[in-house]
Amino acid sequence: MNLSKDDLKKIRGLIVFTLILLIGLLNYRLILDVIKRCIGIAFPFILGGALAFVLNVPMNFFERKLFQNQFMKDNKFTQKLGRPLSLLITIFAVFGVIVLVIFVVVPELAATFLALGKSIQDFIPKLQVWTEKLVNNDYVEEWIGNLIIDWESILNQAVEFFKSGASNVLGSTFRVVKRVASGITTFIIALVFSCYILLQKEKLNIQIRKVMYAYLKKEHVEKVLNVCSLTYKTFSSFLTGQCVEAIILGTMFVVCMTILKMPYALLVGVLISFTALIPIFGAFIGCIVGTFLILMVDPMQALVFLIMFLVLQQIEGNLIYPRVVGGSVGLPSIWVLSAVSIGASLMGIVGMLIFIPIVSVIYALFRANVYGHLEEKGLCIHPKFGEPIEKESSKEEEEVL
Repeated sequence: MNLSKDDLKKIRGLIVFTLILLIGLLNYRLILDVIKRCIGIAFPFILGGALAFVLNVPMNFFERKLFQNQFMKDNKFTQKLGRPLSLLITIFAVFGVIVLVIFVVVPELAATFLALGKSIQDFIPKLQVWTEKLVNNDYVEEWIGNLIIDWESILNQAVEFFKSGASNVLGSTFRVVKRVASGITTFIIALVFSCYILLQKEKLNIQIRKVMYAYLKKEHVEKVLNVCSLTYKTFSSFLTGQCVEAIILGTMFVVCMTILKMPYALLVGVLISFTALIPIFGAFIGCIVGTFLILMVDPMQALVFLIMFLVLQQIEGNLIYPRVVGGSVGLPSIWVLSAVSIGASLMGIVGMLIFIPIVSVIYALFRANVYGHLEEKGLCIHPKFGEPIEKESSKEEEEVL
């Protein structure tokens, strides 16, 4: 059997691939350790890329509104400084919001804990009365009298515990300090790397395109770029809409609670704004916390707060969310719920935030692929009955399309 050079090349490639696969299966633990180590080394840069992706949305807004209008467009000086100034404004705005939230939430939380402490102090006398009644019980007195306690053994165990506990506390404190220092260093590196990406994003875009066109086929590069463009549009629309919707919902709660003279209006509004960033379940988390805080002050106001929450949720879900977020992610509600559930089980709260746009991108790509295959077959599906219809049969099909 005579084999051509192309056939021999394919056979050699298949043999090499099989050997690599076998070596990988036999040493999968070592490979996983190497992958984890590489991810750990590259984590600051991965985090920097994620920060750049998020910060790019408000930076584009400031750059477009402040430095690309009719007054600034023709000025070369402002055009050069537009990008750095937009980045600085974005960073100061983000850190300003964080600092504002800290200065608003921390005093309110301190006041809440003081109120809880006062409630506990009021409860202590009741507990003492109940304890005295319990101790005066004849059965309890007899049980205490028959109880034998080895105080010497207890004292020795306590001494041993403090001896070993001191070293454990010092060791755990050192580990905590080390982790905090490592986290701060990682964040600083990630922030600096994200700034470099944002300041030179056009140049990086051209360089990446050059590499892709050099090593991949043109049609493959175009598909990858289309997917990247769809991903960016979906994520940016989702982030913008979700943040605006959360701010509106929190403001509504602050205004309504202030009008009804409920306690903790600002604290509950800020909590609901932050928890509302989590799709579907987020606002309910804020509702539970707010109800608990108000319940410690006035149970009737807590009931009014629950009713107000249900009313505002209906207004937000039926009027605000469709208009603000709308079809930005283009995902049906059943798949939104599935994306949130899967994201929560895999990555917690972060997964709940990022899985909706990820699933939306997958849904849009799969939908386009399905319609492409139907187009090739000259078919379309009836929206009511789900039956295939040929395109050129009647006017009804034109309405379906």
